[in-house]
Amino acid sequence: MRTSDCDILIVPGWSGSGPDHWQTRWEQKLSTARRVEQDDWYRIDLAAWTARLVAEVDASRRPVILVAHSAGVPLIAHAAPKLPQGKVRAAFLVATPSERAVRAIPDADPAFTPFPREPLPFPSVLVASRTDQYCPYDEAADLALAWGSALVDAGDSGHLNAASGHGPWPEGLMRFAGMLKRL
Repeated sequence: MRTSDCDILIVPGWSGSGPDHWQTRWEQKLSTARRVEQDDWYRIDLAAWTARLVAEVDASRRPVILVAHSAGVPLIAHAAPKLPQGKVRAAFLVATPSERAVRAIPDADPAFTPFPREPLPFPSVLVASRTDQYCPYDEAADLALAWGSALVDAGDSGHLNAASGHGPWPEGLMRFAGMLKRL
């Protein structure tokens, strides 16, 4: 599948991925990409965030590819049963937080944890770092197994965000392109 054949929905986590974040850069670079906007990026509200994601998938005219970072990753797991069957073709999941990390966020909805453990109804890749301060690698690997996601070991990469030196993140874009090619 080519990027021109699908709607790429960028699903940030808490704080919304700033201007130097790879998600923002991909959104600007990929012509069919758009961000799933939330009313409040600093208050994780399971019902509101899920409803917005479902509405964006519903509004898409082409097959959907989800690209999530941090709290956007478990949001996809929460929303998956509510998404139109067959419309989402794949998900590229990066740097999931642990449940403990989400519970530590001020104003995080307690309903956001525990994370769903059912397999996702579409192919997915979960990229995890060995040095992510928000999720130990073994917890990310356990979630990948539960969700049926292919696990990609990103090595010593921190939280895979601008603060960890992953602004443009060309390696991630190549991995994303590889996932699309296999669809």
